[in-house]
Amino acid sequence: MRYLPLTDTDRADMLGVIGAASVDDLFVDVPKEARLSGAIEGLPLHASELAVERHMARLAAKNLTAGNAPFFLGAGAYRHHIPASVDHLIQRGEFLTAYTPYQPEIAQGTLQVLFEFQTQVARLFGTDIANASMYDGSTACWEAILMAARVTSRGRAVLSGGLHPHYAQVVKTLAKFTRDKIDARLPELTAVPDDAAVISAIDGETSCVVVQYPDILGRIPDLAAIAEAAHAKGALLIAVVTEPVALGLIEAPGHLGADIVVGEGQSLGVGLQFGGPYLGLFGCREKFVRQMPGRLCGETVDAEGQRGFVLTLSTREQHIRREKATSNICTNSGLCALAFSIHMTLLGGEGLARLAQVNHGRAQVLVERLTKVPGVSCLNTSYFNEATLLLPSDAREVVRALAERGVLGGVSLGRLFPGVDGLANGLLVTATETVTDEDIETFATELAGVLA
Repeated sequence: MRYLPLTDTDRADMLGVIGAASVDDLFVDVPKEARLSGAIEGLPLHASELAVERHMARLAAKNLTAGNAPFFLGAGAYRHHIPASVDHLIQRGEFLTAYTPYQPEIAQGTLQVLFEFQTQVARLFGTDIANASMYDGSTACWEAILMAARVTSRGRAVLSGGLHPHYAQVVKTLAKFTRDKIDARLPELTAVPDDAAVISAIDGETSCVVVQYPDILGRIPDLAAIAEAAHAKGALLIAVVTEPVALGLIEAPGHLGADIVVGEGQSLGVGLQFGGPYLGLFGCREKFVRQMPGRLCGETVDAEGQRGFVLTLSTREQHIRREKATSNICTNSGLCALAFSIHMTLLGGEGLARLAQVNHGRAQVLVERLTKVPGVSCLNTSYFNEATLLLPSDAREVVRALAERGVLGGVSLGRLFPGVDGLANGLLVTATETVTDEDIETFATELAGVLA
């Protein structure tokens, strides 16, 4: 199909039907002074497709991309190797054109994949059940807070200072439209998370405590202690996982007392994708299933006794009356869920554990090498593949200087938490299986040069 499929004759026929002499007549209600009288200054006129492609390629070449430089960024979006078979399979027509089951029982293949996906997420999170996915990790976090409010009939949520600031911002924004009160703690540059401060914030009006695991600084909070304190006050514990590969090595949140576990599935099968689309993961205890947002696929047998899959629960506005809905998010990121499930299937349980071990090993080598640079130290006493370094100068300037030297050398805490005192010299660095020894040595050499 042509990008502009209408001919002059088509336009003339359409104008004739509506009684307009020209296209300009359609804008008579717009004040003349608000209408353009000519070309927009600085904006080029139309060009051929080939010319536009060349122009865009020249612009793109100015970027320093993840695949063309030593890459140590993380902070909730991680670069992992994705097997070629993942993209090959998700592009099959029966998946690519039918991933949203509006007539669900007809799409048995799609429902089976979502059923398997739910099983994988539930096992990964250590929860009884999981849904067929959410929009992304941050909105899944907000949906979990709403769910906790329904379960407890309370309206105050405590956010740990270790929660990703973008997640906290999403929660604060959406809470403006509800009666929920958000007690968002500020991050502290301490070697271990201040779990005691989070626990002390729980009171009789608290619906839930939201704790990231590992947290935004790469530290690993004591979920069991926080869960015990929350349950003693009648509140729920919501665990947030932005790096699901970590659960191949550390204990699943559901096994440590988390009532609801949410997170971002981008690390497995999806890729960085210029910031989206991403994949929200959501699991919880079975007793809360009817308060869980999203969709739930189940297994059954048909009239002939054959195995089949059905859409068991669907609590979105798209399917049921608005006042009965638990969520107004009208997507389950089906294609990304498929990619996640394929990647998880290729790995298997043992493969995920080995991948997690490689990630942690890479991070250990990275931290050990960078802390040999004069003036650099590591904040963390424990971490997975992400840790916070303390620099002798403002990390924002260091990150810019490293980029000019061809190294994508981490995320400055001052950029993540603008306006929060005491974080300017913090640098969050990440190492995955994609990082080589040469990358690490280049990072260390350039960092030493910048700090000299």
